[in-house]
Amino acid sequence: MKESDQSIFKNQSLYIIFSVTLVSVMGVASITPAFPSIIKYFQITTQQVGWLIAAFTLPGIFLTPVMGILADRVGRKVILIPSLFLFGLAGFSCVFVRDFEFLLGLRFIQGIGASSLATINLTLIGDIFTGEKRVAAMGYNASVLSIGTASYPSIGGLLSVSAWYYVFVLPLLAIPLGIFVYFGLNNPEPKNGLRLKTYFANVWLAVNKPVVWGLFFSNILLFFILYGSYLTYFPILLEERFNADSVVIGGAMSVMSLVTAVTSSQLSNINRLMSGRNLLLLATSFYFISMLLISNAYGWGFIITGIMVFGFGHGILIPTIQTMLVGLSSIQERAAFMSLNSMVLRIGQTIGPLLVGLFYAFGGMQASFLGGASVAVVMFLIILFLVRKSTMD
Repeated sequence: MKESDQSIFKNQSLYIIFSVTLVSVMGVASITPAFPSIIKYFQITTQQVGWLIAAFTLPGIFLTPVMGILADRVGRKVILIPSLFLFGLAGFSCVFVRDFEFLLGLRFIQGIGASSLATINLTLIGDIFTGEKRVAAMGYNASVLSIGTASYPSIGGLLSVSAWYYVFVLPLLAIPLGIFVYFGLNNPEPKNGLRLKTYFANVWLAVNKPVVWGLFFSNILLFFILYGSYLTYFPILLEERFNADSVVIGGAMSVMSLVTAVTSSQLSNINRLMSGRNLLLLATSFYFISMLLISNAYGWGFIITGIMVFGFGHGILIPTIQTMLVGLSSIQERAAFMSLNSMVLRIGQTIGPLLVGLFYAFGGMQASFLGGASVAVVMFLIILFLVRKSTMD
């Protein structure tokens, strides 16, 4: 580990950012192993269970930019703390619900609380760190996120063995975190005395660049694959083809996240070997290969290989996009800028399960992953022609 990488761990705010990251990914990763049980309990279809993800991610499409603007204008903490409390209370309330429509409503409210989390944590990294420290911090943050997505399926699988609703106990952890943010987060707040017209003009100048649009579109398509093919249909594939229970499903999904975590933790070293643009092209190639392997997997060897290749791509792509984006704006409009990125990825999160559901409806399980492979090809072409800027400083 380089000295610059070591020094970032002396900043206690980094650990709070990591905790926010873990909460931000909890809302989906922890519940997907319970999908087969939820389908049976509520007597719903495979396509309908995807609404549990869509209801959670939908508010972010509309509210994330608002939260970003407010975080720039009134401060990061003022938005972050209430968001954590709402996320925790609405998520825990799902434990007591036995009506699917009511469950979707609480997931929607929980999604309101979640709408600022994935924006503010990245914004804080951009505010606190610069240069190589920022690249390292982004890589480690992505690694922590992956550790969460590795752990939550296993935890969710174990919890749902007894009953599907136990997975909704986990959001309670967001409440003590909100208290830690209040007392422990030491971050610079933007001194934003600009008139709103000037502020919005600056945000637009930062956004309206080919490299930014290319990264935004790539993020949408990335989450088509992640939330559509992988998080929604991969658990169902394991049950259909291998008769896997929730514990096995959670363990298999954890393999991908662990590979992602290790890969992301090495981003600062990988970045010295390749430009940011070439890293993105490599990662999308990994996505394509993994989707092909999983679509044709009828043995555990192909499954494990496919999800490991997916993990390599994911571990490179996510922190590389985040680092490139956070460096393209100043602290005065960084939260709004990053919130637009969160908004577009929410579009991918929301539409992904529904779009891949159409592939599934017309072509079955194999088609849901071949559709993911097609999306990876489109991502490759967008990066090739639009993302000309390679720096990650």
